[in-house]
Amino acid sequence: MAKKQGGRLLSSAGLVNYYESEDRRAIHISPITIMAVAAVIGIITLIFNILFSTSA
Repeated sequence: MAKKQGGRLLSSAGLVNYYESEDRRAIHISPITIMAVAAVIGIITLIFNILFSTSA
């Protein structure tokens, strides 16, 4: 059997090349910022749930 040249996976459909490229014009958000925003939204939702809950 002949070996194929290039070493790229055929099943990747170009996604490997897409994710390897760095675009300097793209918005870069740190993972810590994402976690902090998610925590704040969760806390605000919890507070609103406590304040506006209807007790029967």
